[in-house]
Amino acid sequence: MKMRTLLHWLCRCILAAMFIYSGYVKSELNNATLQFAAAITGYQIIPDNLVFPIAQYFPWVEIALGLWILIGWKIWWSSAAASALMLFFIILLSVTLFRGIETDCGCFGFGDRITWKTIVRDGSFLIPALYLVLEPRIWARRKNSAAPSTIAALTPED
Repeated sequence: MKMRTLLHWLCRCILAAMFIYSGYVKSELNNATLQFAAAITGYQIIPDNLVFPIAQYFPWVEIALGLWILIGWKIWWSSAAASALMLFFIILLSVTLFRGIETDCGCFGFGDRITWKTIVRDGSFLIPALYLVLEPRIWARRKNSAAPSTIAALTPED
């Protein structure tokens, strides 16, 4: 198996597992909608009238995104959405931490306070998402940069 294929699947599996697990933990399937609503309220950014609808529907968005990444449906768009979502989470966590608000993250369950560790952990999930977004450019650039040197190596010198 090529390194490119292995890296691609590894990134997809990591992201898919993270989003599916994260969505499930916060969903109605796990009877956690009210706990997730409490975590959202703790950020003190979302208006009260939007907290419960977000807590009810957002976990399903995460699950759907995880499934799309896993099955490879419009992988570039799914990865771009995952990257944007992770960046949003990182900014939200950072702003909450800088404001001095001590609240639960609500990322992968409840009882996990927002710290620098939380931000780094969520930031680490941005890496595979960005890789999947940039993968076509990375490998196209490598292919194009390898071609001239190969041709030059095969061309006889005068």
